[in-house]
Amino acid sequence: MTVYKALSIEKLSTIFNALMRIMIRIIYITTLLLVSATTWSQQPEKLNSAEIYHEIQKLQFLGSALYVAAHPDDENTRLIAYLANELKANTAYLSLTRGGGGQNLIGTELADQLGVLRTQELLAARRTDGGQQMFSRAIDFGYSKHPDETLSIWNKDKVLSDVVWAIRKHKPDIIVNRFDHRTPGRTHGHHTSSAMLSVEAFDIVNNKRTYPDQLDFVEPWQPKRMFFNTSWWFYGSRDKFAEADKSNLMSLDVGTYYPVLGKSNNEIAAASRSMHKCQGFGSTGTRGSELEYLEIIKGDMPADKQNLFAGINTTWTRVKGGEEIGKHLEKIEQEFNLANPAASVSDLMTVRDMISKLEDGHWKSIKLADLDQVIKACLGLYAEVKTEDHSAIPGQTVNIEIEALNRSDVPVHFNSLTFISAMGDTIINTSLTENEGLKLFKQLTIPADATVSSPYWLKEKSSLGIYTVEDRSLIGLPENSASVHATFAFDVDGREFPLTVPVVFKKNDPVDGEVYQPFNIVPEASVSLSDKVYIFNSSEPKSIKVSVKAHKDNLEGKLELCHPSDWSVSPESVDISLANKGMDQTIEFILTPPDTQSVQFIVPLLTVGEAAYTNDLLIVDYNHIPMQATVKDASSRVVRLEIEKKGERVGYIMGAGDEVHTGLKQIGYDVDLITPQQISADILHQYDAIVTGIRAYNTLDDIKFKQDILLEYVENGGNLIIQYNTSRRFNLPNIGPYPLKLSRDRVTDETAEIRFLAKDHPVLNTPNKITEADFDHWVQERGLYFPGEWDEAYTPIFSMNDKGEDEKHGSMLIAQYGKGNYIYTGISFFREIPFGVPGAYRLLANMISLDKNVRP
Repeated sequence: MTVYKALSIEKLSTIFNALMRIMIRIIYITTLLLVSATTWSQQPEKLNSAEIYHEIQKLQFLGSALYVAAHPDDENTRLIAYLANELKANTAYLSLTRGGGGQNLIGTELADQLGVLRTQELLAARRTDGGQQMFSRAIDFGYSKHPDETLSIWNKDKVLSDVVWAIRKHKPDIIVNRFDHRTPGRTHGHHTSSAMLSVEAFDIVNNKRTYPDQLDFVEPWQPKRMFFNTSWWFYGSRDKFAEADKSNLMSLDVGTYYPVLGKSNNEIAAASRSMHKCQGFGSTGTRGSELEYLEIIKGDMPADKQNLFAGINTTWTRVKGGEEIGKHLEKIEQEFNLANPAASVSDLMTVRDMISKLEDGHWKSIKLADLDQVIKACLGLYAEVKTEDHSAIPGQTVNIEIEALNRSDVPVHFNSLTFISAMGDTIINTSLTENEGLKLFKQLTIPADATVSSPYWLKEKSSLGIYTVEDRSLIGLPENSASVHATFAFDVDGREFPLTVPVVFKKNDPVDGEVYQPFNIVPEASVSLSDKVYIFNSSEPKSIKVSVKAHKDNLEGKLELCHPSDWSVSPESVDISLANKGMDQTIEFILTPPDTQSVQFIVPLLTVGEAAYTNDLLIVDYNHIPMQATVKDASSRVVRLEIEKKGERVGYIMGAGDEVHTGLKQIGYDVDLITPQQISADILHQYDAIVTGIRAYNTLDDIKFKQDILLEYVENGGNLIIQYNTSRRFNLPNIGPYPLKLSRDRVTDETAEIRFLAKDHPVLNTPNKITEADFDHWVQERGLYFPGEWDEAYTPIFSMNDKGEDEKHGSMLIAQYGKGNYIYTGISFFREIPFGVPGAYRLLANMISLDKNVRP
């Protein structure tokens, strides 16, 4: 056990226990979970008449579909859009993971923070195609070659229970799997596992003895049928698919055009697909007829093979007492006035009264929530509560602005406003005159025990394969509820009409105009270290900068840097005083490492009164998603590393986004970031090595025009290191000076044996002697997208393979070209360097340090 000098174990325990008391206690408002798409942090949805009409049609269809796959971007948005808009089914996508094991083409977020980003991209996709979003607790731990591995890491029973929970909660009549459950080992293990779990869940979901703990919240449910969303790809080629027996398949033309919306289904699907921006899945889509194929897996094949819901009652008669509701809605549709949607409000309010009187049940809840949005849109009713600041701490009182506007001739009376998760209810008691806005300015008090805003699935420490979520009601939800909600109590046409909205922060941006952001509850302070890993390549001390940020006025506290007992720090503590919210202060500590190699952690600790803070407040902010705040442990890894290096200057060409260049700075290299436009012989000649970031040739269109200059740099004596690229979106005839062909070869077992093929090569011997120990403690994988074929001019350095597979020799290829060295590597430095893996640093230093004119 590590002994800390700065604080005793007992004191650390006290601090962390105090911290946990003020950390995240996610509260989810059950009544708000019925909204079909989470939009609380976006601009309010404003439907035009055609869209209102489309939603009225949806109110009349009582059928549900669940699409199941493994990751964000696995879903078939064409089929989801078709189910939601053509069939008008209550459609959800169950993604078993949040995609944190992938890469990021638009930023540097990886792992948990990438999962936060991809979660929001999925929600943006569902807002576009009309579906809903669900998740399991499974973690995307990276590529898996077989479902046996996947399910052992995920904890099969827990993830299966989540699939059962999702089905019982959503109550789908039909389930569609994206992948084939019968082909383990053919594709990503996560993919096949998603289908296998879905098929197994179909057979047990209606059994009360299966996961009986769920039955306090949901009921057993039996879907009618299950399909596999197949295509020519699963048959190997278009020709093989054309010749295949399709008697067990349904074909649906999903290329339908929606005159009411002015869009085709595939245009909607392409816009939805394009929300997966961090994966580079922008899509132009197609127009015109397009077939999707569905193979029946469970249940009966529909008698009408053009109708997925054939034989399933999808009318209001499936609900006791619902027949008259269906008749009223049909009349409203027939009489709907596109020029005056408010003319339907009285009849819609009648339907609302009828639905409200039904016995509590699944469809009552869903349709009542959907109907309220239609009524609001018909009225042109604007109801908003905004704050003057984007955040507050527990116990703080904030100023709010309440705005209500009725843009119809239907009588609307504003009775009162009630807050959920805050104190500040008020009686209004005024009529809303047509198109005359009402604005009120009030104060709102955040309870002292309010929950800090942060993704609920990151609240507790997770295992490698599954998030820890203690609250059963949260499992499966895409995100937290907004921090504070307000319920407007209206009377519409003389009848009660409550409308709940999130409290938001809104600002005017000089470029983007009206910008909405979530209103977050934050701790009174956060702490952060400038780097997630600090590398010490000698026993010399280093400066460690700790930043403290105030989230309230008049912050007073004491800052310490907790450290292991064999390291030393100066000063022991520093007093912090920040007068205003938003101010920060950076303190410099001097950390001295031990003489021998050591891998440990340091933790910044701020004490404010009796409260202790050791967490950072991380922000994920992109234009296509709502801003996301995550409270995250602020510790960093410190590594006393025995390493030597040659050369001083490195030019780094960023690709999809990684932190390898930061790691090179940590071991003493002078690193410059270079854009493709800056690449010239005059620029390159000053560097000892040029390194391209991951997927640079996939993401930088202009780099192909500079390939000759890069190879000329090698020929003249430079070292060029190319990190992995994929063959997808790769349009360069040859990435190296000699032919090599990229493949999908990878080694996903981070503990796989490494065999040295070229033991005498300088890259393994100078300036650092590389041994098997340098491949200890690697994370997630060994490497990915290795070349599969190459010219004999390249020297393969390593051999490695996953269990049961042939050896892969393409993880690192080195060729002398002219006076310099060309290196292509699929080794996952982009994962190992940020994690502080000593051997990765030593090997990378050897690659940069390769002597010129040296042949092995």
